[in-house]
Amino acid sequence: MIPQEVRTLLARLESAGHQAWAVGGCVRDTLRRAAPSDWDVTTDARPEQVMALFGQAAIPTGLKHGTVTVRTGEMRVEVTTFRRDGTYSDHRRPDAVRFSTSLEEDLARRDLTVNAMAMDLRGHICDPFGGQEDLSRRVLRCVGEPMRRLDEDALRKCGYTPDPARRPYKDLWYLARRYF
Repeated sequence: MIPQEVRTLLARLESAGHQAWAVGGCVRDTLRRAAPSDWDVTTDARPEQVMALFGQAAIPTGLKHGTVTVRTGEMRVEVTTFRRDGTYSDHRRPDAVRFSTSLEEDLARRDLTVNAMAMDLRGHICDPFGGQEDLSRRVLRCVGEPMRRLDEDALRKCGYTPDPARRPYKDLWYLARRYF
């Protein structure tokens, strides 16, 4: 289910006293029995703690947003601190983030319910927004208010429509084809 390199990373975070979860598309794809193209991890460890824990294997790729890339074997895994995002004035990245100790708060900032799921080292799934049910029913729903969620990040709109001339948040056809 979870590749050994990611399991090792999760176990190392947990053994240091932190929460650690695989999150997002890799969980969705695993539940679909598809091979994830990459693995992301979310944790309550702060970026400086992740850097210290993984030493030379840690690359400070987005410290402002809580992200450290960890080289583990042949893989590169983005490890991001639980966070709550501020406003998105540039419609791409949050102006500010507030680090958190809550997995559920971190999942609440994600775009779709099928991407707002996390899996721990033992395979336990945290799914506060009904992503597993939506996945089984082949339904795409935004986490929270759809217009606000899609307006936060312009790239979400680009990926959700097959025809850029159409009003993006009215057509989730492309996403449906991609995820199902």
